[in-house]
Amino acid sequence: MNPLLRTSLALVFASTTLAGDWPQWRGPDRSGVVKDPAHKLETLPAEPKTLWSIEAGPGQSSPLVVGDRVVFMDGIDAQETAHCLDLKTGKELWRVAIGPMVEFQNAYGEGPRCTPLVDGDRVYAQSCGGEFKCLALKDGKQLWAVSFGKDYGATFIGNKSGDPAAKETASRRHGNNGSGAIDGNRVFVPVGSVEKGTLIAFDKMTGKQLWAAGNDNTAYSSVVVATLAGTRQVLHLTGDALMGVDVATGKILWREPLKTGAKRHVFTPLIDGDTVTVASSSIGTIRFRIVKSGGEIKAERAWENLPLKTIISTGTQVGDTLFTVGPGNRCDLVAIDAKTGAEKWKQSGLGDYASITAVNDKLLVLDSTGELRLVRASADKYEELGRAQVAAKTWASPAYTDGKLVVKDGSKLALVQLEADVRGKE
Repeated sequence: MNPLLRTSLALVFASTTLAGDWPQWRGPDRSGVVKDPAHKLETLPAEPKTLWSIEAGPGQSSPLVVGDRVVFMDGIDAQETAHCLDLKTGKELWRVAIGPMVEFQNAYGEGPRCTPLVDGDRVYAQSCGGEFKCLALKDGKQLWAVSFGKDYGATFIGNKSGDPAAKETASRRHGNNGSGAIDGNRVFVPVGSVEKGTLIAFDKMTGKQLWAAGNDNTAYSSVVVATLAGTRQVLHLTGDALMGVDVATGKILWREPLKTGAKRHVFTPLIDGDTVTVASSSIGTIRFRIVKSGGEIKAERAWENLPLKTIISTGTQVGDTLFTVGPGNRCDLVAIDAKTGAEKWKQSGLGDYASITAVNDKLLVLDSTGELRLVRASADKYEELGRAQVAAKTWASPAYTDGKLVVKDGSKLALVQLEADVRGKE
């Protein structure tokens, strides 16, 4: 191939993350928030148009959109499998097995839990059992791989095991859910090895280990990268604590012990300035302020809302209001003051899980029944602008792109148009 052509193609793939992309867990920056001036989303049609729908296997992994491609994972032929589709048609371009399906004895069923990550021309995918693979976005070719069990001793135990170690871990019992994150040339992966590292940084191109940090078991939370108190760091909510780790060296800058009954932290750390907010079914909702004092970095509690216990969802902040999901099997949608933690309002009636995606000044709230609500992102009151059934039972968050949602349930993946009339917007 002509060297100039090869360089041009590389640049095309390296810049595939566009304004309308949803390339990772919770969107472009893991906040669940996007700006889309072209689509105001003033209401929802009673029956949104399905542009295409395909059969899909079980699993709670969320779909992604990058350029003209959709990437998602499901369980098929006894394998957790990554797929790449054409966004316009739903036609499959390639599929690759990531790891064996593992059996679960719970309400959520089998299949992958972890959302993949697309960076440039590469896809990073992870199985419940702890197989992590880097694939070429173009054709699915495997570029490198690591195994949490074989390489790091973090063997998957399963929730049917009588092994006493099963009580000391969440991810190795119910599946590796936490999605890795990329910053610069590093990909940070929540491996969860108590002997070789809770959090591992790899060279994203080669898979070479750069550093390892911590000796906690992982929970289900995904990692986030941010600059806090002037220092670039990885935020990781493990099975035992919230910690900030220096991105370059792997030094644990600060660590706050946070215990739950079953090490089941799920909430992805939410960044707002120099603060980090987390929640779980045991600790309630807590905001920490990260400060530098005497050359050291530490976490101070900014506020606590202990009754606001979130089980398997992550909140989304718009302005100074944090929208999150309250406790119980029939959850509340709750708005709290992000500066104080005080409740502003709550609305009951969600399923046992809901994803919250903010688009401009609206919230798209998809609950586990597959019902989608459009809600104004207001601190004053609950104001619903429409609702529609867009999926069957689901615990997978959707991917937003250009006025549309890619939604996955236990048997299908679909592209749904959120506006009744899109003439003049194509």
